Amino acid sequence: MDEASRPLRVAIADDALLLREGIVKVLEGGGLEVVASVGTGDELVEVVRGGGVDAAVLDIRMPPSYRDEGIVALEALRASGSTIGVLLLSMYATPEYALRVMGAGSGTGYLLKERVSEPQTLVRAVETVASGGSVVDPEVVEQLVHRTRADDPLARLTERERSVLELMAQGYSNGGIAQTLFLGLKTVETHVRSILQKLDLEESPEHHRRVLAVLTLLGAR
Repeated sequence: MDEASRPLRVAIADDALLLREGIVKVLEGGGLEVVASVGTGDELVEVVRGGGVDAAVLDIRMPPSYRDEGIVALEALRASGSTIGVLLLSMYATPEYALRVMGAGSGTGYLLKERVSEPQTLVRAVETVASGGSVVDPEVVEQLVHRTRADDPLARLTERERSVLELMAQGYSNGGIAQTLFLGLKTVETHVRSILQKLDLEESPEHHRRVLAVLTLLGAR
């Protein structure tokens, strides 16, 4: 099998064995290949450093302290130069955690664990981060989009542009946004350009600018 046609190789880390098995079943059912399933962030980092992994799915709270081990593992991977997709799972919609995750750069995501019961959502999220995109759970986006502050940069956006940005945060491509909002692709592309301009995001690689836009959404609270 050539490199382009092989399935995405995913490593999983969660101290709850039953949940790990559930994630494995969902991902393999979606056509992905699970190459490792471990119980701690440190083990996950070692697996990734060994090579042969395209994306990682890991719990935020794991042994030993059950606080932010998953995010620490993500930060360790980025510090070592790893650019694999990393999807963090959490029991709770915590904006501060989401902001920290997205602050690690492109190819990262934050979802609630309940999405494991939504196979298409979980598989799509893994594929999105593996391709360098970003994903934020819609519940977190919903919490944040309704919070405002005096200097809210999102106030510059139209209602339609805010809708587009919310879907960008959830990991939708321009094509996916067009289908969801029943818009033409060129119309969506125009909205995206306008969003990036209004948020004063300078020219840079497309994935990077989209992540910065999502960070603006997360930080507007």
